[in-house]
Amino acid sequence: MLLTVDKTGRTLVPDELFDRLTARIAHDHPELAPDLPARIMDQALAFLGACAVTAEPIGPTDLVDIGWHTFILHTHDYAEFCDRVAGRFIHHEPVPDDSRPSAPEPVGAPISRTVAAITAAGFALDAPLWAARAADCSSKCHQCHAGCHDSPKK
Repeated sequence: MLLTVDKTGRTLVPDELFDRLTARIAHDHPELAPDLPARIMDQALAFLGACAVTAEPIGPTDLVDIGWHTFILHTHDYAEFCDRVAGRFIHHEPVPDDSRPSAPEPVGAPISRTVAAITAAGFALDAPLWAARAADCSSKCHQCHAGCHDSPKK
């Protein structure tokens, strides 16, 4: 019987970039436990790796979203990553308030869908980082794919 070893998100970027992003998270979020910045960045990268191959809308938890936001701020590195890993830019854009439905609906995708997409893409899951509620980016974010101009669902 062959054992399958899940890959980590951090394998998607060079060590120097991973370390730089992790240091930025630690600097910007001194309230985090010392082990969390690296774990957050690893899972943000795994999430983005899953975004590259899933057609379903998926979204991160609040903690994992910290990693995504940190990476986006490094625009050249993020754009190169998206092109290399997904073959397109992975958008994370807020939408105008008036485009939201009037009936109260949860924003973003169910975390269970995201977890399934990450594991289906072959990435190791840091389960405690996915036990929190979904990030809503000020309740205005579609998250990965949903509503993007280059969504694979369109």
